[in-house]
Amino acid sequence: MALDERIKTDIAGEAAQAYARRGACPTLARPMPTGDGLLARLRPQGGVLTVHQCAQLAQAALLHGNGLLEITARGSLQIRGLRPETVEPFAEAVYAAGIIVSPNPVIELPPLNGAEFGDVADAAAMELLLRDRLAEYLQSPGLAPKLSIIVDGGGRFDLADVTADVRLLALSAEEWLVAIAGYGASARPVAVGTADEAIEAVGDVLKLLLSIGWQKRCRDIDPERLVSVFPDMHAISRHPRAGETPSVGIPAMENCTAVIGLKPRFGQIHANDLLAFLTFVESHDVTNIRPAPDRGLFITGLNKESAAAVRLSAKRFGLSADSDDLSSRIATCAGAGACASSFYATKALAETLIERCPEALDGSLDLHLSGCAKGCAHPRRALTISGAADGYHLVLDGLASDAPDAQIAGSDINSAIERLSRLIKSERQAGESARACLDRVGTATITRALRQD
Repeated sequence: MALDERIKTDIAGEAAQAYARRGACPTLARPMPTGDGLLARLRPQGGVLTVHQCAQLAQAALLHGNGLLEITARGSLQIRGLRPETVEPFAEAVYAAGIIVSPNPVIELPPLNGAEFGDVADAAAMELLLRDRLAEYLQSPGLAPKLSIIVDGGGRFDLADVTADVRLLALSAEEWLVAIAGYGASARPVAVGTADEAIEAVGDVLKLLLSIGWQKRCRDIDPERLVSVFPDMHAISRHPRAGETPSVGIPAMENCTAVIGLKPRFGQIHANDLLAFLTFVESHDVTNIRPAPDRGLFITGLNKESAAAVRLSAKRFGLSADSDDLSSRIATCAGAGACASSFYATKALAETLIERCPEALDGSLDLHLSGCAKGCAHPRRALTISGAADGYHLVLDGLASDAPDAQIAGSDINSAIERLSRLIKSERQAGESARACLDRVGTATITRALRQD
């Protein structure tokens, strides 16, 4: 499918200029300049790729980029190393593969969506209805570039751990709940009704956002204004879910089919490895590939024996189905060499952490290695090592942009990691997690230990 003339014009001359807008996200038509070329981000409509489509995408990444593909923290796909002259051919290849990429804002569905996963309503159909009926509002430049909408069909698996401006949850085949601003456990319910009423409520939220100012988010809405639009919101007793989607391994299924969750090491895989893996799984009757939050992907359509075989073989393709894989417990951005903003090689430091401080990787701590203060890889609080012009900033429980609890010289980072390891070893009490240990000893003790020679 050829790109229309408007998109071709965008690609030809406006990619870098468009991204220069504060807060803009890279897209297929407007990729982002990075340290290794241009980066395009895409989310297939419905969140599902066939094996053949995934292979075509990998081949396009090899032909038009540098062959590196990434899965983001929210489950989108990124292709690295595009050049100005290859952006349009790459986009053409994506559309030729039958991969439909909707315009921003992104509408996210749980990766395991559909009746076979227990959904009580069709989330993919609801996405299409929202885009059709609310197109005027969704395409308004007044909306925030990173505004996010989640549609949950009400099945076993959800996106409760992913924040969103607007959440729609199917309570039954005929009833939807609309909530705003937060995670599954914290979003504020504003309306309950039929699919048509839920879409109307989402439209009211978008109109409210546009009325309060340029590119505002749902968290910016004044409570009194919200109640004036949704006067019955306080009477709603139902609430979005606080569940969790497993990211690796083989979750238990009630029917005879099996699903396996895999993670590329630090969320990145080379197209050659992905193509080899896809060739392998084709012989196991795989139905499709579903990119997932937390930098993972699900393979569906397997029987239990095939799932076990895929799990055993995944490692040779650079993938892991092991929830105990220490690399899966560290969030890293692309790092120096791939991102022009990064001050250090995040993935190399992650390997150092695994080797020299495994005590911190017991799963109790969120660990975030950010090449700069933007914190793209993990927008939540964590034990964060952020790159800066003067070395490394350590934030014990916060964001990459927060004031550091300790500053570490560039040449001292490996020693500081080893000192952190020794501190946890010496201070941890029987049965205590790394997080509980560090919380108990306190910031002053930790920073003092990191400064010791």
